[in-house]
Amino acid sequence: MAPTPAGNRKTRVHVVSDVHGNARDLARAGEGADALICLGDLVLFLDYADHSRGIFPDLFGTESADLIVELRTARRFEEARELGARLWGGIGADRASVIETAVRKQYAEMFAAFPTPTYATYGNVDMPPLWPEYAGPGTTVLDGERVEIGGWTFGFVGGGLRTPMRTPYEISDEEYAAKIEAVGEVDVLCTHIPPEVPELVYDTVARRFERGSRALLDAIRRTRPRYSLFGHVHQPLVRRMRIGATECVNVGHFAGTGKPWALEW
Repeated sequence: MAPTPAGNRKTRVHVVSDVHGNARDLARAGEGADALICLGDLVLFLDYADHSRGIFPDLFGTESADLIVELRTARRFEEARELGARLWGGIGADRASVIETAVRKQYAEMFAAFPTPTYATYGNVDMPPLWPEYAGPGTTVLDGERVEIGGWTFGFVGGGLRTPMRTPYEISDEEYAAKIEAVGEVDVLCTHIPPEVPELVYDTVARRFERGSRALLDAIRRTRPRYSLFGHVHQPLVRRMRIGATECVNVGHFAGTGKPWALEW
């Protein structure tokens, strides 16, 4: 990690999202930057590119992972839930503790890989109540909050909106909008999910529209931040576009690329 900015030297931050278990590359993601920003989804529950990786195949095997990915990709969510219920039924009443144990193992590795300083918010697959146990002194967790980096104000809003997938940190549109409102006017608006724009929310591989935020889109139009940075959609139709005065950027699927997106000013 580079030293703190001084004088007229430019500030550089690296931004990652959708880390999904990629601790190896995360440990190098801050190299050459003054700070690292993480937009969430540290947990790897199921890798849609490699069905042998993640909590789900560790518990139930790759064949079950193959089937549940097939059902979800075909938007047969009810059948996917029924399959999941049958599999989890074999675990019994210990389901919550089994998941928490697996997530804790991943969080220990992920948070240990964060450089100093890191500014992070939650993704929709994250479990926020566990984060305080793993975030060290060099990691600042923000959700509906602001921080100054190199003279610019950054606002952070974590989580996703409710979907048939029922991932751990999905919240209501109203709660999400309240966090957007709490952030107010900033230079850079950092969120896990994108604004509700078809080109930004459509995943070309999953062949479906993910949920974006209308409140976020309205805030971009109203407050005109320099940048809106987000992730969530792993293979978007469009990775970057302008909305009025704001440059909107999907910073990329870090689990797949291992490369952060860089912002310098």
